[in-house]
Amino acid sequence: MNIVWDREIIALLAGIVGLLVLASAIGWVLAQRVQAESGQAVVANLNARVRAWWIMTAVFTAALATGGIGSVILFGLTSFIALREFITLTPTRRADHRTLFWAFFVFVPVQYWLVATHWYGLFVIFIPVYAFLFVPVRSVLAGDTEDFLARTAKIQWGLMVAVYCVSHAPALLMLDIPGYAGENAKLLLYLIVVVQLSDVLQYVFGKTLGRHKIVPKVSPNKTWEGTIGGIAAATLIGTALWWATPFSPWEAAGIALVVNLAGFAGGLCMSAIKRDRGIKDFGSLIQGHGGVLDRIDSLCFAAPLFFHLVRYLYT
Repeated sequence: MNIVWDREIIALLAGIVGLLVLASAIGWVLAQRVQAESGQAVVANLNARVRAWWIMTAVFTAALATGGIGSVILFGLTSFIALREFITLTPTRRADHRTLFWAFFVFVPVQYWLVATHWYGLFVIFIPVYAFLFVPVRSVLAGDTEDFLARTAKIQWGLMVAVYCVSHAPALLMLDIPGYAGENAKLLLYLIVVVQLSDVLQYVFGKTLGRHKIVPKVSPNKTWEGTIGGIAAATLIGTALWWATPFSPWEAAGIALVVNLAGFAGGLCMSAIKRDRGIKDFGSLIQGHGGVLDRIDSLCFAAPLFFHLVRYLYT
């Protein structure tokens, strides 16, 4: 998983840093000028989010600097924490403890080992076939049938979203794209930049222009204006970044639109789970963002689609 640090990847990272500098400057100005208590709360949340983004960008860049294996480890740890957040908020029973041991300490590391070793054939089926079949079998051996279907489904859903789906992001580094050897890190950066900017821009458009709510009982803050504006703007940015990918500008536009729509769907589905559990966030690890799963909810749905689109169209 050697990574070529060419001018394009440096330009992408420089662009991210530039956006963070701009966001920090805007946050500082707003903090000095906004006097209303409600406005100060919004600005404080914005600045907390920006500070968290600085830390996440530094960690991600350091992971890329290892040549690729650091990215696999980083996403593996991310999946582990996200799965813990999910399981903590969707309680199981004592009879499931041994099944959960397998989920955390066998399935997570094996899935990312398959990514690190480029074993695509097993990587793509390990969790949705072998882990999914193992989970109910291991749980039923404990002899507890109360809420059996719901308990096993929770573990399976957690493995699918927090581990299997997320693992497709670093799996981009395993793809063998003609004429693109050593440059796959730019695909990973492209995916994260486009999807995360879509989240940010939907938030911005929603706060400034949002009037008509999409599904208020699921996600009260999501509006048609914010969603359409954010997805459209992020798609334009994804199109403008075509030079960092093996895509043409029109292909970049189509793929960016697909992953942004998938990201929106992911955020909505994860919001439904939070509403079902009666909580606002999955955790509090990342200041201003909530938990790890709150930050990667869009990526959970976008990463598998992006990975398979690139694999089937460009390898």
